[in-house]
Amino acid sequence: MSEELDLKEYLLIVRKRLLLIIIFVLVCTAATGIYTKLFKDPIYDASTKIVVNQTSQQLSVGQLDLNQINSNIKMIDTYKEVIKTPAILGKVAEQYPKLGMTAKELAEKISVSSVNDTQVMTLAVQDVDYRHAAEIVNAISKVFQQEIPNIFNIENVSILNEAVLDEQPAPVGPNLTLNLIISFVVSLMVAIGIAFLLEYLDDTIKTEADVERYLGQPTLAMVARVNANEFSGNINGRRTADRQRAGGLENVSIGE
Repeated sequence: MSEELDLKEYLLIVRKRLLLIIIFVLVCTAATGIYTKLFKDPIYDASTKIVVNQTSQQLSVGQLDLNQINSNIKMIDTYKEVIKTPAILGKVAEQYPKLGMTAKELAEKISVSSVNDTQVMTLAVQDVDYRHAAEIVNAISKVFQQEIPNIFNIENVSILNEAVLDEQPAPVGPNLTLNLIISFVVSLMVAIGIAFLLEYLDDTIKTEADVERYLGQPTLAMVARVNANEFSGNINGRRTADRQRAGGLENVSIGE
C-alpha cells in the first residue's frame, strides 16, 4: 500500500474486517468480566481520620489566628510523608508483630490524604481481609499519635475515628464496570489495529480498480471466479449432452 489511505478507505477497511473486530472485542471483554468476577479477590478498605492541631498551650490561651491555621494546613503534607517513613512504620512493625508485616510492606499498604485543605488527614488501607486492613490502619494511627510529638513540637494529635474491626462493609474492588469499559476500549483499539495490519500485509490485487490504482494500466479482460461444483456440473452436463447427441437417431445411418 504505497499511497496514503483517506478517511473513506479507512472506513472501508473497518467495514471489511467488521466481523473480526466484533468477535475480538466480545471475546476480550467477556474474558475480562469472567476473570474479574470469578478469579479476582474482593478488596476491602478501612480508614481512620487524624487531626493535628496547635499545642495545648496555644489552645488554652486562645492564640488562634489565620496564619497559624494556614501553617498547620501546610504541615499536613509533611505529616503525610513522615507517616510513611520507618520512624513511624518501623515502630508499628515492632509494637504490632501480629500484623506480620515489615515497615516496607506497611508503606505499600497505607495511603494518606488530606480532606479539602483542612488539618484532617485520612489514613486508608486496602486488603483482601477487611479485619486485617482495619487492624493495620488503627495501629498506624495510634503509633503516629504517639511518635509525632517526638518528631515535631506538637502535643495535640487526635484520632477522630478508628476503623471498626467487626464491620462487614461491601468490597471496594475490583471494579467490574470499570474493568469492562477499559477492556472494551483497549480491545477495540487492538482489533482495529489488527485489521489495518492485515490490510497492509495483503498485497494481492482483487478488483479492476486495484489494477488501475497500483499498476496504472487499464483492464482489458477479467476471468471470473467459478465455483468448483459449478465447473464440475457444467462439464458433466456437456458430456451428457454430447452422449445424447451421439446416441440420437439423427446420428444413426442404416446400411443397404
